[in-house]
Amino acid sequence: MAEAIANEKRHPRGLYLLFGVEMWERFSYYGMRSLLVLYMTKQLLFSTEKSGSVYGWYTGLVYLTPLLGGYIADRYLGARKCILIGGTLMALGHFTMAFEPLPFFYSALILLILGNGFFKPNISTTVGQLYHANDTRRDGGFTIFYMGINLGAMFSPLVCGTLGEKIGWHYGFAAAGVGMVAGLLMYLWGQKSFLGEAGLYPANGPQAGGKAHHQEPLTIEEKHRIAVIFIMAFFVIFFWASFEQAGSSLTLFAEHSTDRMIRVLNWEFPTSWFQAVNPFLILVMAPLFSGMWSRLARKDRDLSTPHKFVLGLSLLAFGFVVMIVAGGIVDKTNAKVGLIWLMAAYFLHTAGELCLSPIGLSMVTKLSPARFGSLMMGTWFGANFLANLFGGLFAGNYDAMGKAYFFSIPVITAGGAAIILLFLSPWLKRWMHGVH
Repeated sequence: MAEAIANEKRHPRGLYLLFGVEMWERFSYYGMRSLLVLYMTKQLLFSTEKSGSVYGWYTGLVYLTPLLGGYIADRYLGARKCILIGGTLMALGHFTMAFEPLPFFYSALILLILGNGFFKPNISTTVGQLYHANDTRRDGGFTIFYMGINLGAMFSPLVCGTLGEKIGWHYGFAAAGVGMVAGLLMYLWGQKSFLGEAGLYPANGPQAGGKAHHQEPLTIEEKHRIAVIFIMAFFVIFFWASFEQAGSSLTLFAEHSTDRMIRVLNWEFPTSWFQAVNPFLILVMAPLFSGMWSRLARKDRDLSTPHKFVLGLSLLAFGFVVMIVAGGIVDKTNAKVGLIWLMAAYFLHTAGELCLSPIGLSMVTKLSPARFGSLMMGTWFGANFLANLFGGLFAGNYDAMGKAYFFSIPVITAGGAAIILLFLSPWLKRWMHGVH
């Protein structure tokens, strides 16, 4: 009996395989992203406005193409084959970025955008398929998976950023490619042994009932739950549009307006290393948040998913309040501020992320009809397309505004979204029909 209970608490072995694969994929993505704006402004000599536009379109489109990748997985190939296709395209993209001429730069971005479309929604859907419909381990499984994302994201700026800034830009980009190849090799080695049939077949293919299954009408409850996914996706646009300033305007603030010298060590903190602060804090804070949610649930005081999103948006807004103060100091004195300001902002942003991002991934797998699992995950990531596009275009105005005024805009948008969502939360909870 005790062994059966232990097995129920133990997560599927496939979770740890996907943890490792996602870790290497995020190593490659964030390693390249930590260098992208710096490379465009310092090597390609793009203006701040053009760099922000390119950055916004790139980081936006990598979240739009999952709609296509999710549809192809559900209808034709299955999630597992799409993961392999996506990883291969991304590896090619990173290695293409290692070549100097400008056509290679744009070709690399296209390969990375397409590859992410196949990879991103389908690995998250496969994690969900490791658990049965009412499995209480699912949220904990996604928290572990999310730690894998951030483990890769933490080390990549340290490796790729250091190589890019100190040795040569293209060495940093090539290191990102090596990380993606490592993830592909791990996936090829373990998928048959550890994943069983999770993600193996198209959700609407012959094994799932074929065309008749796909055309089966949605129930009222399913329609309500899908509506909740779309509404919550709308609100995460306001979160990620501000949060993704980390790779653009906050990187420029770190480069030009932050005193990065650690005088005790006589060493300057590299700008690209700020991209490692958020994932480091995720790894430290995720177990604390997971334990907090569990304790609240045991006391029957757990927050609903909409309320967790409200908390996440609010913490993000408070992080930019910190940046308003720091930006105001720079505006008035034209002097650089200490590291502590950016660190405090990243701490609050990370706390907000933990209230929203892993909770959202788990929510989509629970609310989605099984036959549309990857497509709905693609829809969820599709909201990030608009968020990153708006965030990048907004970052292009960084040099044209006072810094305090610039950072006040995310406070207004994220804070306003939190207030509206708070009022909508009771209605959204009813439309979730008992899914927690």
